[in-house]
Amino acid sequence: MSIEVRVEEVMPERSAASPIAHIGVLVSLNFPDMTEETADLVRRFTRVSLRTLVEVGASFELLDTSTPLPDPSVAARFDGLLLLGGGDIDASCYGGPTDGPVPHSYGIDARADHDAFAAIEAAEAADRPVFGICRGSQLINVHRGGTIIPDIEDYGLHRGGPGEPMFLDEKIEIEPGTRLRAILGADSTVGRSGHHQAVDVVGTGLVAAARALDGTVEGVEDPERWTLGVQWHPEDDDGPADARLQLFGSFVEACAAARHGESVRD
Repeated sequence: MSIEVRVEEVMPERSAASPIAHIGVLVSLNFPDMTEETADLVRRFTRVSLRTLVEVGASFELLDTSTPLPDPSVAARFDGLLLLGGGDIDASCYGGPTDGPVPHSYGIDARADHDAFAAIEAAEAADRPVFGICRGSQLINVHRGGTIIPDIEDYGLHRGGPGEPMFLDEKIEIEPGTRLRAILGADSTVGRSGHHQAVDVVGTGLVAAARALDGTVEGVEDPERWTLGVQWHPEDDDGPADARLQLFGSFVEACAAARHGESVRD
């Protein structure tokens, strides 16, 4: 039997009673070479993300890029766009290696990548907040012309090794003067990480908002508008709930402001 993540498996138990914002949530529930382990992660992380949106007062609609989006520009009709994690971005999208497969690569779907870029373009053109997690953060960066480290060779801070759990707790330093610092109210945080790629060259109009102890970029943001990406997984419920609520809460507050016609530009 093939492995498949179904929409009903990720839906939260309840909806927001009086939502203050309506969010487009872009994710590929299914992607190439999915294993039962990755399917379970997609189920759990998506479910926690949607549940947290409800907890902080938002409603949502899933944009599942497992299949082509009929019209990615629909992202402009929401109050904000949330980009969740998943497979790697196709290397051709950021000028990565073309002479063979990227080590440890998985889940590559160039069509889904381009659907995501189109959705980001539409949301930003409509002055909507954009929040990306892991793959979502990388998509924001590549959309802005940035690049990705194809495979982190010295990965010990960022994921578990062979025979170890993939996810670990990683200390992350938050850059001063950033929106991310203001949201978290601290100069560092501990995030749940399990990544073999990360932002390399930061895209146009973005700045590095967070770094790992080895200097790897762990967060990007646009200082001029509410666009933010984090490399770690605040939606991992094995991690701290307070940081998750702070990040999702700030995003939804910005989306609520956009709903009422307030600019998300600082």
